Amino acid sequence: MSQNLKDLQPSKVWEFFGEICQIPRPSKKETQIGEYLMKFARTHNLPARMDDAGNVIISKPASPGFENKPVVILQSHMDMVCEKNADVVHDFEKDPIQPFIDGEWVKAKGTTLGADDGIGMAAQLAILASNDISHGPIECLFTVDEETGLTGAAALQPGFMTGRMLLNLDSEDEGELFIGCAGGIDTVATLDFKRRVVPVNHTPYKISVSGLLGGHSGDDIHRGRGNANKILNRFLWYATHNYKIRLSHIDGGNLRNAIPREAYGVFLAPLKTETALLEYFKQFYAEIMNEFSLTEPGLSLTLETTSMPEYCFNKKSQKRLLNALYACPHGVIAMSHRMPGMVETSTNLASVKITGSNTVTITTSQRSDLESAKHDVARMVESVFTLAGCKVEHSDGYPGWTPNPNSPLLKIMVESYKDLFGTEPVVRSIHAGLECGLFLEKYPYLDMVSFGPTLRGVHSPDERIHIPSVQKFWTHLIDVLKRI
Repeated sequence: MSQNLKDLQPSKVWEFFGEICQIPRPSKKETQIGEYLMKFARTHNLPARMDDAGNVIISKPASPGFENKPVVILQSHMDMVCEKNADVVHDFEKDPIQPFIDGEWVKAKGTTLGADDGIGMAAQLAILASNDISHGPIECLFTVDEETGLTGAAALQPGFMTGRMLLNLDSEDEGELFIGCAGGIDTVATLDFKRRVVPVNHTPYKISVSGLLGGHSGDDIHRGRGNANKILNRFLWYATHNYKIRLSHIDGGNLRNAIPREAYGVFLAPLKTETALLEYFKQFYAEIMNEFSLTEPGLSLTLETTSMPEYCFNKKSQKRLLNALYACPHGVIAMSHRMPGMVETSTNLASVKITGSNTVTITTSQRSDLESAKHDVARMVESVFTLAGCKVEHSDGYPGWTPNPNSPLLKIMVESYKDLFGTEPVVRSIHAGLECGLFLEKYPYLDMVSFGPTLRGVHSPDERIHIPSVQKFWTHLIDVLKRI
């Protein structure tokens, strides 16, 4: 734990967050954090269960005088997005996160911080460990694998939890209460390509795109940020058509739910077009820097000679790939008419990887508040890659969460916030995916609201949490528990 993290307020929340940072917890590899939670329950003499998927629920009886209150479920997810800067050495399966304080923010050294959703977990543990907070019976649910498929929530069985009110602690804007979310689906295309011997009289080059802000493919998709795969492909496509380059390697992005921050390609430039190509790069550099001058201040675009590769794509495969990547939509598809100012439908061109000796895998993700629109945009992406001769598969996806503005729980939370802080909270839906839609499939009677402290740069190494907002979030949470 950072030397000063334990001195922040509320101290118990930050203390537990510091402990959580020490425990590796990539998606689908939550064994260590699950064991930590079960040990915590034993230490505090609290009933706990772990289901076959690895989800954990810890129960705590009501405080004196609150025994007749309804059971409230507090919920967060155990896993975190594992992203790091290219120059950072970090093994997310072994190494602890290194949090540090920077002014009013807590950040991590070169990696994602894991405040999504480590801070939600920390708040749950602080309540479970407390003896001075008034509340009715509590069930704290910790789910696995939220970030790469929501499989923990999907695996929940009826009866695992008994409460009828659920507070999801996985939102990222203090002062905002979320009562709905987008559903999502992944669309993955694979393109088989043929290798060719590297032609003579060619110079090998590496073009790199880096320094982009990236971010959450739901929450940040409307902010006009650059997509490293799109920027890279834009250059490669034009250079293929006009300077006859031969592509050897391409790699961009990592996670389906993160806007890609970095990408690079290796190609061969014919000697007879090399000078014109280098002149074009200067033009391209100026155009890109101008286009993203306001939204991507850290953007870096470099072109340098490199070692001679062993092979290149054949011309037909290269054109099929680059045409498909150019045509593939990315960004906001439609804005909401039901909740003005909110994104309704979007798609993210997340990653492009050579995954075998002759296969390129392209991963995309689609989101929408409307189930029909979600499938429509997924088919749009499918059609692009089908035209390029790719094999296309869709994930099972996950449902959205339809807003209920008449929620009794919401009314309690709004009144609490107004009384505590003298201002009205914002009530809205979120374009990111939350587990609440899946909870409703197994527990259709649940009354749910999602909230949390302010996080920024989520799903990127710029992830950070606003320290003062944690205190407000905590104050609101314990007041709501008292009022229910």
